Amino acid sequence: MKTFKLLSIFALIATLFTSCYTEVVVEEEYVGSGSPVVPAITLEQMLRSYELWYVDINQTIGYGETPFLQIAFTVSFKNGALYANNNLVGIGSQGNGFGIPIGYYDTSNMILNVDHDIDGYDSFDVYQIDNNTIELYNPYNDTSYFLNGYQRSTFDYDYVFYDNIRYFMQEYEAWEKTYTSEYGALNEFDNENYLQFLSGGNDNTFRSSQDQMGTNPNSLYWDFTGIYGVADVSRQYVL
Repeated sequence: MKTFKLLSIFALIATLFTSCYTEVVVEEEYVGSGSPVVPAITLEQMLRSYELWYVDINQTIGYGETPFLQIAFTVSFKNGALYANNNLVGIGSQGNGFGIPIGYYDTSNMILNVDHDIDGYDSFDVYQIDNNTIELYNPYNDTSYFLNGYQRSTFDYDYVFYDNIRYFMQEYEAWEKTYTSEYGALNEFDNENYLQFLSGGNDNTFRSSQDQMGTNPNSLYWDFTGIYGVADVSRQYVL
């Protein structure tokens, strides 16, 4: 899975006479079949070759978490500044599509060092998987994140929104009912005026409240707790 440059060193030792020798060392870079190639680009150049790196959270390997990657939909590396789209609300419009600045980074060989504004320092071993996929391995928690590279002009922000609709629902502290359809059978759920979709380890749990419209979200009393699911039906989402 991990791609490494193969470096072959050929040493030719010619023994002259009995007690002295001459050593000639020739170094060349080889990749794949062994044909000499132009030296690979640096990690900094690779990170900046794409404007957006989509964090494919479902491909994560390991049981640890790196907080800033866990909540990011995309990250971007711009001249030492680290940017991220952490929210689906307004994705594609914040920071000209880059999102917001979240910290700083530097590179050394194939090591990425990150100083996050909130979470502090992290370091990653970086492996190139294919032309637009990299692996960020965090040795501190033995967890790998996989990022896919895109340019802003071809990045499908709408797809990211719909593919992560569950997280969009969780971004708000509460959802206030504004309308009740006259269709369907009346039931007790019609009396609920607020919904809250929980995050973290409760990704399929919601709470509801019958408090009056206009109640401050901090003052809501949650009457009921239930289970919900999200399904894609011709690009229309149902609970």
